[in-house]
Amino acid sequence: MPPESGTVFEKNSTSYGTYNDMEEPLREGTPRSDRTRFRKHGLGKANALDSQFVLVISLRSILVALFSLLSAGAISYYLFQYPTFYKDAKDTEDAGEGLDPFAHDVGRLPFMGYNTWNAYHCDINETLIHETAELMIKLGLKDVGYNYLNLDDCYSERNRSASGDIIANATSFPSGMKNLTDFIHGLGLKAGIYSDSGWFTCALYPGSYQNEDRDARLFNVEWGFDLLKYDNCAVPYDEIIKEGVVGKFTRMSNAIYNLSLSTGRPPMLYSLCQWGREEPWVWARDLGQMEELDGEAGLRGVAAQTWRTTGDIDDKWQSVVGILNQNSFIAWASDFYGHNDMDILEVGNGGLTYEESKTHFTAWAFMKSPLLIGTHLASASKKTLSILKNTEIIAINQDPVVGKSVTPFRWGVNHDWTYNNSHPAQYWSGRTENGTVFMLINTLNKPADMSFNLTESPWIRAGRQYSVRDLWTHTSNGTAVRSFTAKAVPAHGVVALLLQDAGDEPEGTQPPCQREEWCTDRNGTRLDDIGFEPWNDGFQRKSEQQLRGT
Repeated sequence: MPPESGTVFEKNSTSYGTYNDMEEPLREGTPRSDRTRFRKHGLGKANALDSQFVLVISLRSILVALFSLLSAGAISYYLFQYPTFYKDAKDTEDAGEGLDPFAHDVGRLPFMGYNTWNAYHCDINETLIHETAELMIKLGLKDVGYNYLNLDDCYSERNRSASGDIIANATSFPSGMKNLTDFIHGLGLKAGIYSDSGWFTCALYPGSYQNEDRDARLFNVEWGFDLLKYDNCAVPYDEIIKEGVVGKFTRMSNAIYNLSLSTGRPPMLYSLCQWGREEPWVWARDLGQMEELDGEAGLRGVAAQTWRTTGDIDDKWQSVVGILNQNSFIAWASDFYGHNDMDILEVGNGGLTYEESKTHFTAWAFMKSPLLIGTHLASASKKTLSILKNTEIIAINQDPVVGKSVTPFRWGVNHDWTYNNSHPAQYWSGRTENGTVFMLINTLNKPADMSFNLTESPWIRAGRQYSVRDLWTHTSNGTAVRSFTAKAVPAHGVVALLLQDAGDEPEGTQPPCQREEWCTDRNGTRLDDIGFEPWNDGFQRKSEQQLRGT
């Protein structure tokens, strides 16, 4: 949870390789491709001959390197094994005799559960955690997949003990953390804990910087926690210059892995809360890559299974669509063992309408974000629980066969690839174990019809008809051929559909004509009827007399 500050997209003085960071902040309403520009160092004064010489040498070097990599099989490995690398690592003979974290499938799917922060912030205690755990069972939340109960910030004393350990607050948790996790585990749930990669947490309690090994053992072995949320506050400036952004999170990655090897216990699920400022979706899942260690191949560190992509969520529609917008450009990063974390759910907290809450939950689920409840369970309404317990939506999030997020196929209100925090992409689709799922989001402030051609989704086959299942009304709505229209989608509302192949299109259906220049036969109207002449550079509009043949 980042402290309140300026824009997330601030200029960073760090230089990456031979490129500068973005020259200017992101401007809302501008196509993404026009807004991220980089400039090369040191080439401005090169003359044409120098540039040609450098180009020839560079091309030759690239070809030589490419041939070498292909010979070694490196490219085929990383292109075709990743991300199955994580699952298959346990089969590597050279991985050593220690425990392999991925043998336990830790973090393969987005985790589901409850987090204390949105509802209670620092006002947490032992009694509250006991009651919340019991309500997760009583309300049927565990039965539909919510199995983590996570403590966020503020559970400890302000200072470490004389021996250097974090101390649970004696007033709030008089029975101690081990008794707390034993209670949670006794109900069939898992327990999560919170710490920070800096000197202090965001609420100024002890962080784990330079105490990673000690704290990992405390959290997992002595206290019994199964998950670690790892925040991004109070990072010492001098040290981050030395280590880099990835380095400070690698410290805890190594600590978790080494602890797992030494104890034989499954590793804690590692959930980064880096707020997206240093693009963790690019590097967080690589913290556990295979490396040569002391002459032997082995895993060094545990890959982060989730990483926050934005600042903290608010209980407002604008916050929900803003996070959705930012994640629409990085949806590709989510897959098995690594997920974009769009933050704790705000469903049930009063700031969203019923329709907005459904949209919020659907988007988080379909984009394979962790699903963490963040409301007061004791007062949760039937409508709130009906959203949180929609098993047809949850099934997409927990798909055991397809780990990828849905992705946009059309933006709708704006041109495709437009960055806009009020009107993000509206039309989404993705593969699932049982068919193709569609998510339609009405970002307007009034009801609207929403239509699309089926083959706009890359997962739909032309010439087929598809059965239509509505995942919110839980009804089967006949078959769709070529196109589908959702009527009067409520303002800020969502339509969630599962389409399954139902065979060939009905006989007599003409072949689809997706683009005018592809139409070579009658499809309601011939190209020459509307005046399209591809041999004459496109449209040459005919007169009414020509169209009538007079």
